[in-house]
This record gives sequence, C-alpha cells and structure tokens, in this order.
Amino acid sequence: MAFSMAKKPVKYSVVDAFTDSAFKGNPAAVCFLEEDRDDLWMQALATEFNLSQTCYLTLLTGSDHLPTLTSTPRFNLRWFTPVAEVKLCGHATLAAAYTLFMSGLIDSDIIEFSTMSGILTAKKVADHVKAANGSHIKNGEAHDSFFIELNFPADPSSEFNSAEVLFISNALGGAPVVEIMRTVADNLIVVLPSGKSVADLLPQIDAIEKCPGFGVIVTGVAPPESGFDFISRYFCPKFGINEDPVCGSAHCGLAPYWCKKLGKCDVVAYQASPRGGTLNIHLDEKTQRVLLRGKAITVMEGTVLV
Repeated sequence: MAFSMAKKPVKYSVVDAFTDSAFKGNPAAVCFLEEDRDDLWMQALATEFNLSQTCYLTLLTGSDHLPTLTSTPRFNLRWFTPVAEVKLCGHATLAAAYTLFMSGLIDSDIIEFSTMSGILTAKKVADHVKAANGSHIKNGEAHDSFFIELNFPADPSSEFNSAEVLFISNALGGAPVVEIMRTVADNLIVVLPSGKSVADLLPQIDAIEKCPGFGVIVTGVAPPESGFDFISRYFCPKFGINEDPVCGSAHCGLAPYWCKKLGKCDVVAYQASPRGGTLNIHLDEKTQRVLLRGKAITVMEGTVLV
C-alpha cells in the first residue's frame, strides 16, 4: 500500500490514560489532522502504531480558525484499533482531551467531540488534593492536578441465558462463573466470585475469540481494604486487542451493573490488567449517562511523515 508524500506531516502524541504514571494505564496515539486523510491511511497508521487505539482529531469550526473564547471547541474524533474502526473508546477520548488541554490550542475547560456515538464531552475537573498541597507547580498551576471527566452513554445489560456458559468459563481458564450479562453494545459481562479471581484468571485468548459478542468483560467485587468497589479485565481479540489495559467503554456497561448491585451511583473501579488503571465513575440513572473520571500523562511526541 503506497501513500503520497504530498500531504502535510501529522503531529501525534502517545498518551497513557487512566493513570498519572508513565507506562501504566492504557496508551493511545492521538493524531491531529490539519487536512483530510482517507480511511485506508488512518487504519494503516493505527496498524503501524499497534496500540489498542489510535484516534484522529479534526477541528470543527466552519473556518480555518479556532473557536472564539466564548464558545466550546468541537472536534471530530474517530478511533481505530490495529484492525478496525470502533464506535466508542473511552481511554483514547481521555487521551485526546488531555492532549488538547495541555497543548495551549484551546482556552476552555470543556471540549465537545463529534463521534459515531454522538456528541461526547470532556471536562477538566480540579484534583483538589494535589492543588491544595501545591505539588507539581508549573506556570502558576498545579501541573497535572486535574482529572478529565468524560460524559458517555450507559450500556445497560440483561441476563445472558445460554448453553455456552461452560465454554465461556473454560475460555477464562475454568474460572467459577456467578452470572453472565449481555450489554446492548454486545459485550459479555462475566461475573466471578471476587476481584481476586478476576486478577488471577488465566485467559485462553483463542477460546475467548470464539465466545459470543464483541468482547468479554470479566469482573468481581473488590476486597474491602482495596479502596475500590469492583475489579475488571477486558478481552477483545476479535478487534485485535487480546487484553485491553484499561477500557473506558467497557465501564459504560459495568457502571449500571455494579451501581445497581451495590446500591450507589458513585463507584471506584480498578482494571487489573498487567498495566492497571483506575476509574472514578458516576452513573446518572435518569439520563442513562456515565461520567468516567481519570488522569493521563504524555509519554511520547512525534511526527508522521507520510
């Protein structure tokens, strides 16, 4: 596959999302497009990065200029795994918002993204603990002393009654299955007896790829002393992601399940992948929206020349 050299170089950042430590959380490549690129190029670059997600930002203003300071900046946002475009991705949206907030290109605490899942917002929220003790001061502001809050659609689930429960259990290394739910977005939520059993399971990726649905979310209640409400892991080999380090969109399904189970609308989740990541979550039952709050850190910047 050949691409023309005539296009402008594309600046990119690799951002670790849902963490404030480098090489933790979930990495995403964030590419800012100043001119149109076709889908084949975007998919080829995502395959080249070989991260769980590569996303593409295009400014939407109706002109070549950034929005006025009184308007909310809006960008078109698309997400690609190494093998396919997807309709929703939490960690790459967080990474994209973080990149924009840190770039100096916008003067707003809210960004709107036009996506295949409708208009999504990202909001800068102060980390009062870090701001109070004055750590990481840079240019008069507590550097990285903010969370980014994503406003996403909830992904409700219903009970999954199937003769394939044993197959799914075996695909998870024989893990003891308490119940299985299927979300509207077609993920399976497989509930295990404890968070420890989630962390310890030995996934059989070839078998998980044959399970029904888009991907398999495995979850269990967290130990009381952990500071978390529930623990999860997410496997999506059908889309080139054997285990997603930290998946925001999976928590759009986990939030309604656990908030109902635990009887509260605010929960703290830990995704127990080898990299690990933390999400602070609020479920608005009335609007069926999930607010996902997390941090991010840039680990790499560069330019795509083709």
